[in-house]
Amino acid sequence: MKKVIFSCLILLAAICTKAQQIPAFSADQVIHYTSSKDTLYIINFWATWCAPCVAELPEFDALKKRYANQPVKVLLVSLDFKEDYPYKLARFVEKKKLTPEVVWLSDTNPNVFIPKIDNSWQGSIPATVVVHPGKGYKKFIEGSISERQISKIADKLLQDEFDK
Repeated sequence: MKKVIFSCLILLAAICTKAQQIPAFSADQVIHYTSSKDTLYIINFWATWCAPCVAELPEFDALKKRYANQPVKVLLVSLDFKEDYPYKLARFVEKKKLTPEVVWLSDTNPNVFIPKIDNSWQGSIPATVVVHPGKGYKKFIEGSISERQISKIADKLLQDEFDK
């Protein structure tokens, strides 16, 4: 019996440790985190309960792999409900083997955080922002998007970088 209890405690500790690895960010923190002038950011807003969001997650894994050796950062910002953070979200990330960095948006009032992300955002997800602060570039895309669509934007921005 002691072995069973000990095993359960070890398993619970492992789950808690994994869950703690997904930080909670406010919209302001997301903006600050993605503000380095020498980096191109691909930021996707999604949730585990959103079927189109989940369907496009492999596109962001592909983008992370495609730009692994370039100044590009892929960030997945979860809009999951507070009661699903961090445990359900961490289990989902682990199960799907997501490779981009994942953070949870801790802001709960969409009337406050949506305009901070983009004034044109109507609130639906998935939604993606491609931003290069150093070039003053920002493109907001509401709805599903493919790796091919984003890479066209990213390749152009990166090519401009190499032309200098």
